[in-house]
Amino acid sequence: MEKNILGGDLVACCFAPKTGFFRDGYCRTSGADTGSHVLCAAITDDFLEYTLKRGNDLITPKPEWNFPGLKAGDFWCLCALRWLEAEQAGAAPLLKLSACHERALTFAPLSLYQAYAVAEE
Repeated sequence: MEKNILGGDLVACCFAPKTGFFRDGYCRTSGADTGSHVLCAAITDDFLEYTLKRGNDLITPKPEWNFPGLKAGDFWCLCALRWLEAEQAGAAPLLKLSACHERALTFAPLSLYQAYAVAEE
């Protein structure tokens, strides 16, 4: 079982819409995942606007990529570097830490991610 940034078993990020590099609901990664889609984020309008301005449209559906388009309130596996850019710009969404892959710790310390933790059950 893959691990999350808290050291426990990685839990699902979201199944509706089905997220993750492998579109299996988990923020799992592999060498083929050059973007490191390892952070499970609670998507916000601010983040969607920010990433659109940076050239990554996460709003418009792209069925050919099995991508439904996102709206505020969805959970989605984000690229670690894009989330860090958004954090620096004041537009970073909150994170579901139990669903963030341990590889995220190669990009930033746990303390930064904990500052953006969404309440989990």
